[in-house]
Amino acid sequence: MNRDSLLTQMGWLALALVLALVLTVIVALPAGAPPFKTIYVLFQGGLSSWSKVGRVLAGWVPLTLCSVGLLIPFTARLWNIGVEGQVIMGAIFCTAALRPFGDGGGAGVILLALAASILGGAFWALLSGLLRVFGRVHEIFSGLGLNFVAMGVILWLIFGPWKRPGVASMSGTEPLDVSLWLPRLGTLSVSWVGLVLALAAILLVYILLHRTKWGLKMRAVGENPKAATLFALGPRRRLLQAFMLCGGLAGLAGATQVLSVYHRLLPNISSGYGYTALLVGMMASFRLPLVPFICLFFAILNVGSIQLPLQLNLDSSLSGVIQGIMVLSLFIVQGLRLWLKQRKEAD
Repeated sequence: MNRDSLLTQMGWLALALVLALVLTVIVALPAGAPPFKTIYVLFQGGLSSWSKVGRVLAGWVPLTLCSVGLLIPFTARLWNIGVEGQVIMGAIFCTAALRPFGDGGGAGVILLALAASILGGAFWALLSGLLRVFGRVHEIFSGLGLNFVAMGVILWLIFGPWKRPGVASMSGTEPLDVSLWLPRLGTLSVSWVGLVLALAAILLVYILLHRTKWGLKMRAVGENPKAATLFALGPRRRLLQAFMLCGGLAGLAGATQVLSVYHRLLPNISSGYGYTALLVGMMASFRLPLVPFICLFFAILNVGSIQLPLQLNLDSSLSGVIQGIMVLSLFIVQGLRLWLKQRKEAD
């Protein structure tokens, strides 16, 4: 992306944010919420102390892993809606790898758990890919179905074979030994290992998509699968690879939730990051340079929403409404941009 196009993209994004602010005012007023103070509380609630910054970064890590992973299948024009289930399966495989070491372990055990999480997410994504490539089942339908299956599996494990001794509840499995936690960044609640993994994922996806022949061939498959078949680019194989790479990163996001945030397996271990990552990708128009910053924006809103009922007596779900408004505003602006472009070409 050259400098002019990047500045143009940022300009349209700024216009979308202004429109989002206007729509937020319209939505907030009927609820009796002072719109500008609501927005201030959201951001102040996520950035007013180092402890809150740590929680923001802890949410940024899995969301970024999922979001940058989604860029890979989208390059092949695939909508991997099953990211949510892949996060869950990554967390399940991570927990399964740790269970034999309930009394503790070291770096080797943690590396084993991370590898298992990547395998779990990639395996679950591969199922969706196989249904797409060989069963002609659209990835949206297979992904949503597998999300529900993954949720059923995690509930069965928590209330069944992996339940805590003497109790089975939504509080999850037995907590991990402290030696199995990812090391934190100073006194913050975020792990420096998680930050390194997220930054490495950004670099990996950039190199893979923009600096390798594999990425070039993947774009060719996305643009014209029939031509890719004629030129022996192996479109089926590459589509499956795209699913697995995305699923592996999503599974890694599940591992960071288990190892550095909750330190156990919970029913809501994914925290909805798989679905939020889809919103991030759409807001960024699936452009990698914008993804980390939009992920940070969403992470701030998620942490800041806790302050809404405390300071303004508002439901914290208003944060989700504001996130939806942001995406809707971007769609409106993109539609306006396309309309202006078509008018210019017609003239």
